[in-house]
Amino acid sequence: MNQGIEIGIPRERKPEEQRVALVPEAVGELVRDGHRVRVESGAGAGSGYGDEAFRAAGAEVVASAEELYASRLILKVKEPIPEEYDLYRSDHVLFSFLHLAAVPELAAFLQERGVTAFAFETLEDDSGRLPLLAPMSAIAGKVAAQYAITLLHAPQGGKGLLLGGAPGTERGRVAVLGAGVVGSNAAALLSAAGARVDVLDLDLDRAEDLAKHGPGQITGLYPYRDTVSEAVRQADVVVGAVLSPGARAPTVVSREQVAAMGPGSVIADVAVDQGGCIETTRPTDYIQPTFVEEGVIHFAVTNIPAAVPLSASRSLSARLLPYAKKLARMPLNDLEGAVGQAPDMDAALNVVRGGIHHEGVAASLSG
Repeated sequence: MNQGIEIGIPRERKPEEQRVALVPEAVGELVRDGHRVRVESGAGAGSGYGDEAFRAAGAEVVASAEELYASRLILKVKEPIPEEYDLYRSDHVLFSFLHLAAVPELAAFLQERGVTAFAFETLEDDSGRLPLLAPMSAIAGKVAAQYAITLLHAPQGGKGLLLGGAPGTERGRVAVLGAGVVGSNAAALLSAAGARVDVLDLDLDRAEDLAKHGPGQITGLYPYRDTVSEAVRQADVVVGAVLSPGARAPTVVSREQVAAMGPGSVIADVAVDQGGCIETTRPTDYIQPTFVEEGVIHFAVTNIPAAVPLSASRSLSARLLPYAKKLARMPLNDLEGAVGQAPDMDAALNVVRGGIHHEGVAASLSG
C-alpha cells in the first residue's frame, strides 16, 4: 500500500472555470491518511474557499503551478488545456474530467507524454452508474434549462416566448434528447416552469417513467427518425442530453432539422463535451456562451456546472473523495495491474503506458 504520496490540486485554467476538485474538508481527510497535499494558491477562491481554509486543513498552499506539479497525483476538475501541457511529466497520474473522444489532440498529448490518466466521466460503479459524472450532469441539466428559459427572451435574441405561457396563450414546447441524468433534470425543471416537454430515449421505459413521475406535462417518446424530426420542428427549446460513456456523442439532430425550427428558438447541447449530439453544435465557453446558426440560438458551453462553482465543487468533492483515497492507496508504478482488481477504477483508466485503455474512447478516436 502506498503511504505519503504527493497529491496536487491546481487552480483551473479553462476559461471561466472556478470549481475546485476537493474542498478543504476533503483535503483534510487525505492529509490525515498520511498524504502530502499541495493546493495552488487561489484554487478554491471561486468556490468560496480561501487559501487559509486549505492551510487549516493541513495542505501546503503553493504560489506557482510549477510547485504544484511537483506532486505525483494530480486531482483537477477539467481536462488540461494546451497552456498546461508543459507542466506534465511521464510519471504523473492525472484524475479529472477528460472527454478525450471530443479532444483527440489531448489524447495524443497524454499518450506521447506518457501520463497515466483517469477520467471522472467513465468511472463506473458495480451497479453501472457513473458516480462522478452524475452530480455534474444533474447540475448541467438544471443550468442548461435555466439558460434556455432566459435565451428565449427578446433581449437575448430569442423569439420572445414565455415558456410557461401566459393567460390566453399556449405554453412553449421542449424536446429533450435523452432521459439520463442530464435529460431528466432538464425535463423536470422545464416542465415545472410550465412547458410541454417531450423526452426521447432509446430506453422507452426510462422516458415513460420520467413522464409518469416528473412534474407537469412530460411525454416519453421513442426516437424514431420521424419522431425526432417532428419533436424538434415543434420545439421552442431542444436540449441535447445523449450519452455513451467515453464515446463521442452520436449526431441525432441534423442541420436540416435545426433549420426547420422557428427563428429565435434555442438549442442547449449539453452533450457538447463529448462532441455534441446536434450537427450545428460547436463548443463555447462562458465568455461567449452562445451563437446563432440557422436562425437558432445555440448554448454549447463545455463546462456548464462552472456557472455555479460553490454548489458544483461541494457536490463533486463529496463524490470524488472516496475514489481519490482509493487511487492514492494504489501502487502508482503499477496502476495497470492494480486496477485489474478494481473494476470501477479500471473503467476510469483512459490512458496508460502510451496507449488508450478505455474501449469506448479508443473506438471513438480510431473512428
